[in-house]
Amino acid sequence: MDLLNTLVDKGLRRELPTREEALAVLATSDDELLDVVAAAGKVRRQWFGRRVKLNYLVNLKSGLCPEDCSYCSQRLGSKAEILKYTWLKPDEASQAAAAGVAGGAKRVCLVASGRGPTDRDVERVGKTIAAIKEQNEGVEVCACLGLLSDGQAERLREAGADAYNHNLNTSEATYGQITKTHTYEDRVDTVQKAHAAGLSACSGLIAGMGESDEDLVDVVYALRDLDSDSVPVNFLIPFEGTPLAKEWNLTPQRCLRILAMVRFVCPDVEVRIAGGREVHLRSMQPLALNIANSIFLGDYLTSEGQAGQADLDMIADAGFEVEGAGTTTLPAHRADVAEAATAGGCGSHGGGASLCGSAGSGDGAAEAGCGSACGGCSGHAETAPVPAQAEAGEVRSDLVAVRRRGAGTDLAPNA
Repeated sequence: MDLLNTLVDKGLRRELPTREEALAVLATSDDELLDVVAAAGKVRRQWFGRRVKLNYLVNLKSGLCPEDCSYCSQRLGSKAEILKYTWLKPDEASQAAAAGVAGGAKRVCLVASGRGPTDRDVERVGKTIAAIKEQNEGVEVCACLGLLSDGQAERLREAGADAYNHNLNTSEATYGQITKTHTYEDRVDTVQKAHAAGLSACSGLIAGMGESDEDLVDVVYALRDLDSDSVPVNFLIPFEGTPLAKEWNLTPQRCLRILAMVRFVCPDVEVRIAGGREVHLRSMQPLALNIANSIFLGDYLTSEGQAGQADLDMIADAGFEVEGAGTTTLPAHRADVAEAATAGGCGSHGGGASLCGSAGSGDGAAEAGCGSACGGCSGHAETAPVPAQAEAGEVRSDLVAVRRRGAGTDLAPNA
């Protein structure tokens, strides 16, 4: 296809596609799907080889959020029967993080529900970061605590945080249909605060909430303009007890096209398959590794992912390798800029209009205070094979396994 040849050439040169080209990727047919994956794979291998970065979530505080994000099981008024607990102690969080690091995770993502942290919360998270880094030499830590106030990003950076996650989730035009208690601009402001403090900014999207192709392209181009260092792509899991419980709009083929579009628009960034990959990609997860260079290991925030060993086996069977702690995730041209930004304390990568960022943060879907690989604070169920697409309006609670293990429980974490 002329379109794919053009997109590969642009991706290898770090030249951005036009909006029309991005939309055309989403409109390709199933007969063209393997060609789309192969084309995106050429761009992925140019900048990341066959490495897969592993990230691990630690849910520091679960449930009882005052925000009304329609996709989130922790939202105000949610009837989802998820775990609810207040802040983990630093040693508890460090112990949970160690399970992920032992499984090969290079980055630990600390997530807390809520609109945003108080100064006391920032201090508490700072102690947790210190505990994790003391126990796990070389580990990267990404915080995801919601909307940041002035000075909080700087305090997190001083405490040892490497990155901050806050997702845009959907396009500016449709954001008000998903959330009423904060705005799209609030989210943009927090990503900019993280950048300005010298933190690696992680910001992504949630697909499957009923958005149009234009909405998907809009949000990915917005992430490019923000120069996010990593882009988590979440696939909504409609949690029973939330307003989007009947939004089953995705197929494995649709998910692969979305990932490919993100890769073409953001050719040299860390593209992460986040919440919902097990449910929506299912047996086609290995194909997605040809496009994305990063995944979450084990469980998500409020739902269960496939076993960590299954993830490692999948990576090896597909001919990829786990990225080691001593390897720099970003291509050299981006890593140099990120390091200079951190050293200078400004955090601005520059060139945000010409390049989409990269660097690896650790989270996925999000609520104002969640923002983390939950695919709408959701994940995966270990169930029998399911139809490729549910009936319209059907609630598939059998596909969503609420997390009952790991931090905040008496059961060992899944890593």
